[in-house]
Amino acid sequence: MKLTIIGGGGFRVPQIFEAISNDGEHARVTELCLFDVSSDRLQTIAKILEQLAPALASPPRVSCTLDLDEAVTGAAFVFSAMRVDGLEGRILDERTALELGVLGQETVGPGGLAYALRTLPLARRLAERVAALAPEAWVINFTNPAGIVTETMRRSLGDRVIGICDTPIGLMRRAVGAIGAQPDDVTFDYVGLNHLGWLRSVCTDGVDRLPGLLADDSAIATIEEARLMGIDWVRALGAIPNEYLYYYYYNREATERIRLSVETRGEFLRKQQGSFYTGAHSHPDSALDLWNSTKHDRESSYMAESRPEEERHSREQSDVDGGGYQTVALNLMTGLTTGRASTMILNVANNGIVDGLPDDAVIEVPTTVHLGRLEPQKVAPVRGEMLGLMQQLKASEQLIIAASLERDATLAWRGFAAHPLVDSVSVAKKLLDRYRAAIPGVAAAFD
Repeated sequence: MKLTIIGGGGFRVPQIFEAISNDGEHARVTELCLFDVSSDRLQTIAKILEQLAPALASPPRVSCTLDLDEAVTGAAFVFSAMRVDGLEGRILDERTALELGVLGQETVGPGGLAYALRTLPLARRLAERVAALAPEAWVINFTNPAGIVTETMRRSLGDRVIGICDTPIGLMRRAVGAIGAQPDDVTFDYVGLNHLGWLRSVCTDGVDRLPGLLADDSAIATIEEARLMGIDWVRALGAIPNEYLYYYYYNREATERIRLSVETRGEFLRKQQGSFYTGAHSHPDSALDLWNSTKHDRESSYMAESRPEEERHSREQSDVDGGGYQTVALNLMTGLTTGRASTMILNVANNGIVDGLPDDAVIEVPTTVHLGRLEPQKVAPVRGEMLGLMQQLKASEQLIIAASLERDATLAWRGFAAHPLVDSVSVAKKLLDRYRAAIPGVAAAFD
C-alpha cells in the first residue's frame, strides 16, 4: 500500500515513518512517497528516515519527488501536510495581527484566515489531482486551518477527505486517565469545530463521570486544559474545552502575553528548525541525532505563548509523550483498511448533526471508522454560547472559502470582520490590506 505525504520535507515526517514501521495490528504501508517543493528538505528528511530504518520492525520503501502527479498516482492514502509560504508566512500571520492589537496566532483569529487564503488554492489543486489520478484514495488532512481546508477539499473529494487534529484526542486521553478508565470502556460527547470544541460527557457503564471529575480537585488538576484555563472556569462551563479555546476565553490576556513575548511561536520555530535543517543538511550523518534533540524542545514548548513567562515550560511530560498526529492518522488508516472499528474525533461534514449549522459545514465530532466508511455520531444538542460561537466562527470560515473561490476581496473583508476575535470592521479591512501587502500567497489569492 502506497502512502504519500504532501509536505514530505516537514519536521514531523519521521514520526509518521516510525508509526507506520512498527509492529502491531495496524495498516501496512509498503511504499512511502514524500512530495515537497524543497529538494533540500526532502533530502534531509530522507536521510533521517534512512538512519531510523534499521531500528524499526517493518519500514516501508521510501521515495521522494518534486512532481505532484507522480506522488499522487497509485496512492491508497494521501496525507496533506503543506505549509504555504513556510515559517516566514506564519510569522507574518502572527506579527501583522499583533501590530493591530489583535491575537497573533497561526490557526486562530486573523492569522488563521490569512493562512487559509494562501493555502486554499493549492488545497483545491491537490484535491482535484487526487480525484483525477487516485480516485479511490483517502486524503487525511493535517494542513491548518484544518476545518477550512478540509471543507474546501470536500468539493472534489466528498467523504474521502477527513480532517484530523490531535488536540481533542489528547484531551480525551487525559480525561479517560483521570477517571481511571480504559479508552475502550467509555462513550463520550465531544462537539465543535477544529480548534474550538468541548468535551461534554465521559460515560462508563452508562454513568457520566465528567461531573465527578470536575468536582475532584486532584483529578481535574491533571487535565492540561483545566490548568490552562482555570479550574473554576471549567467547572462553570460543566465541560472541558479544547485548549485552543484559551484564545477565545482569555483573548485579552493571550494577546498581551504574545505581544510582550520575545518571539512569537513562528519566530521560535524558524530559529529552532532553521538551525536543525541547516545543521542536518551540512552534517547528514548526524541528522537523526539533531532531529531527536530538536523534537522534544518543540513538543514541550507547544502553546507556551499562552502561559505566563514563569510557566512557559510547565507542560506535563505525559502530554508531551502521549502521541500526536501520526498516531491519530495511523488509527484512522487502520480502521478504514482492516475493518477493526474504532471511534475517534474527526473533522467531517455536519449533515444535520448540529442544528443551526449548514449541512456542508465541517465540524469536529466523534466518528466511528469502519472498513471503507465513516459514521459520524449524533451528539447532544448544542445550545447557548457554544452554538453561538460555533455559528459565528463557521460563518467567518465560509466567507473566506467563498472569497477564495471567487477571488473576491470584499467577501474576505467580511470574513475577517465576522471572526469572533476581530473587534472592528475597520481593523478587519486593515488586516486584509496588510496581509495582501506582506504575504505573496495572500495577494495571489485575489489575482
